[in-house]
Amino acid sequence: MSERFQTYELIAFDWDGTLFDSAACIVSSMQAAARELGLEPPSDAQARQVIGLGLEPALQQAVPTLPRERYRELAEAYRRHYFASAHAVTLFPGVPELLQDLRARGHRLAVATGKSRRGLDEALAQVGLADLFEATRTADETASKPHPQMLHELMDEMGVPAHATLMVGDTTHDLQLAANAGTAALAVSFGAHEAEALAAARPLALLHSVDALGDWLRRHG
Repeated sequence: MSERFQTYELIAFDWDGTLFDSAACIVSSMQAAARELGLEPPSDAQARQVIGLGLEPALQQAVPTLPRERYRELAEAYRRHYFASAHAVTLFPGVPELLQDLRARGHRLAVATGKSRRGLDEALAQVGLADLFEATRTADETASKPHPQMLHELMDEMGVPAHATLMVGDTTHDLQLAANAGTAALAVSFGAHEAEALAAARPLALLHSVDALGDWLRRHG
């Protein structure tokens, strides 16, 4: 992994699996939606692999045998199952303190997520963190990861260049998004994708806990 460190004005976080401990809920909701339509559900590994993409691209990869015209139906079934259980999903321990500390040290924070706008807004309201983020982008209002548009829009809105921007995520989609947008990236291993795959994408560092992420950002961010 690279050792090029600098101070980052903008830190853009993925949401699911990075700040929000929602990977298991996403996987079970995807599997339940497939069963509802009489389909073979994706395995846990298959479902985890597509977390971070926009919903329809994710479902197309996770359930590739479904006729294309039925993916909207599958997406609606997924949303019903997810929102029925999302109230029980919480932030990873230490996330509020980490974000508050970053803000206090002058960093500007954003969210770049594969969630829908409804999903992100409801999650932010649930955990009471909306005021900590200066800008957010969701996959239903811009291009899905790993296309760079999501991160480019955040940088343009906040007036921060790529060299002063850091992306933090738990999937290779997040790391490829950062590479495509020309920004640095950190990976966390406690979300959706396996540590080996994340390391192969060559982030600045691969962190295994929220505490380790906070320590890295205090030293290098």
